[in-house]
Amino acid sequence: MLRTRVIPCLLVHNSGLVKTVKFKDPKYVGDPINAVKIFNEKEADELIVLDIDASVKGREPDYSLIQKLAVESRMPLCYGGGVKTAEQARKIIGLGVEKVALSSEVMTNPSVVLEVSKAVGTQSVVVVFDVKKKLLGGYDVYINNGKQKIKKSFTQLLKEVEQLGIGEIVVNSIDQDGVMNGYDLALAETVREIISSPLTILGGAGTLDDIVKLQEKLGVIGAAAGSLFVFKGPYKAVLINYPSYDAKLALLK
Repeated sequence: MLRTRVIPCLLVHNSGLVKTVKFKDPKYVGDPINAVKIFNEKEADELIVLDIDASVKGREPDYSLIQKLAVESRMPLCYGGGVKTAEQARKIIGLGVEKVALSSEVMTNPSVVLEVSKAVGTQSVVVVFDVKKKLLGGYDVYINNGKQKIKKSFTQLLKEVEQLGIGEIVVNSIDQDGVMNGYDLALAETVREIISSPLTILGGAGTLDDIVKLQEKLGVIGAAAGSLFVFKGPYKAVLINYPSYDAKLALLK
């Protein structure tokens, strides 16, 4: 039976694990390899790792780091950051990663989705949309860590990408990133009305109850979070955490 996936999302910056707030002020929170080991022990459903430097600096994915992550990970692993070609995606999958996340390149060159899907299989292709609310309603899509707005409409890009063939779409709210006051449920509903592909929502989760609310609103879905799984308590002490299997079952009935 399908059930909601609870997915830690780790951000890598200067080879370290960081957490941002609204895509700004990355705070160092530890070593990404150590975090993967802990999430293994806690039996996380899957893991997303995003290198937030690669596309901005115009460099290749860090294959050495990717290999280390894949070797350690006992859960399905999705890696994104700097992926622009089918050959890069093929190399990443060859290192033992289950899914490759595309973002910046797709927003300006959607046909890359088709090329990557042919190379590694549609089921292994994830497209990440970083979006921000417009003043008068709706959402704009951004690339390069929220610094560059894309001219195409969010709706148009969603439809275009889905038609090209993807395994999953991740929608990340820039406004909610690191704020920990709940998901943008209106955003999640908007996306679900447009696409039928597997969907993961990222940005804003501060408690497990936020994940429950997301599932109540949309049904079975991917619920991804960063701060929720690396901080603990009102003072945001750095502590890798994740609900037990029984706790997840009780919450997400």
